[in-house]
Amino acid sequence: MRRYLRIVVLCLACGFCSLLYAFSQLAVSLEEGAGGGGGKPQAAAASWLAGGGRGGARGVGSSGAAAHPGGSDRCKDFSLCYWNPYWMLPSDVCGMNCFWEAAFRYSLKVQPAQRMHLAVVACGERLEETITMLKSAIIFSIRPLQFHIFAEDQLHDSFKGILDSWSFLKTFNYSLYPITFPRENAVEWKKLFKPCASQRLFLPLILKEVDSLLYVDTDILFLRPVDDIWSLLKKFNSTQIAAMAPEHEEPRIGWYNRFARHPYYGKTGVNSGVMLMNMTRMRRKYFKNDMTAVRLRWGDILMPLLKKYKLNITWGDQDLLNIIFFHNPESLFVFPCQWNYRPDHCIYGSNCQEAEEEGIFILHGNRGVYHDDKQPAFRAIYEALRNCSFKDDNIRSLLKPLELELQKTVHTYCGKIYKIFIKQLTKSIQDRYDRAPKESIENIEWL
Repeated sequence: MRRYLRIVVLCLACGFCSLLYAFSQLAVSLEEGAGGGGGKPQAAAASWLAGGGRGGARGVGSSGAAAHPGGSDRCKDFSLCYWNPYWMLPSDVCGMNCFWEAAFRYSLKVQPAQRMHLAVVACGERLEETITMLKSAIIFSIRPLQFHIFAEDQLHDSFKGILDSWSFLKTFNYSLYPITFPRENAVEWKKLFKPCASQRLFLPLILKEVDSLLYVDTDILFLRPVDDIWSLLKKFNSTQIAAMAPEHEEPRIGWYNRFARHPYYGKTGVNSGVMLMNMTRMRRKYFKNDMTAVRLRWGDILMPLLKKYKLNITWGDQDLLNIIFFHNPESLFVFPCQWNYRPDHCIYGSNCQEAEEEGIFILHGNRGVYHDDKQPAFRAIYEALRNCSFKDDNIRSLLKPLELELQKTVHTYCGKIYKIFIKQLTKSIQDRYDRAPKESIENIEWL
């Protein structure tokens, strides 16, 4: 019996060695083939893949061909070797070394850090708000970020200049996109609510390669890591495709339940300023609706919905989302108000219990409260994050003056509970410093 067992083990070992040899020879032959006449097209294809496949998009902080001019060195480029099949490698990449590197990486079960995808739509005078929002996301987040920025053409150069100056952080990439709508109905979509507001409805159709995405309005500020809201994706059940917070906690001051002339989700509707999406599920799902007995996919339901309700909606795309999830309530995950904290949660008295207990996680300064004196507590938080830099390492330079400014707002209902504005912020700052290696704090601190 032992004799047969030894023979079986020997045969398996020989088979494994033969397989490794065959793969190594394949890699060598492909490498030699890449040096011939087909080298340039292959390099172009690989370059297109590395660039995201969109001529108008541009990434920052990622490793590219220019960063590794040497052939053997480029085999150590994690992204290049890991993501590209051998038949698409550029001619100066040694397939043999990449093959062994990939095998070694697999044996150690080392995987690249999964990026969190964050999308925003910016038009008009929203550049400063958007940059401040992106800064707050970078400051606290743990995992790397991929920004998808949809902006009017005249804003692109400004975004590029600012974000490129942050490339030393090595914690994010970004892509810039023009504002685009379906050609046959572009005029109608542009007129909906605000010029760019309805762009978010088409993100699942535009970003086809993105599985999950966090969309936020420009007037959002992260007071804790993006990682934490991103982790809510794991809490989705098998039918849920998106997550939003209620529009109101208190029905007596709710808008939808008092004034809406169309269907809306739940008791008070939902607010789409912070929207977490599993876009793969959104693209696959067939949605129930009140226009036809046939269920429609995401790309097919939007225009018929607008045509039916365009005279009845006030808040544009948010109203359309409410209508969709009214008919498909099983598809929505509702997260607490502290993930989308707005003036409505304190303007008439505090009505977000979760924020009172744990603090505000994401601040939403809608109605322009960052830029007027109606809600000075919101404006104080915004100005503190807007004015901070990535180089100053003195925590108290933000927190102490901010608390003093908030104490000046106690004459307002929101100011009376100002401590909930800095409760989570204080913890996030401390966690940020606790995570940072002591030897690199001076180089990466932001306060």
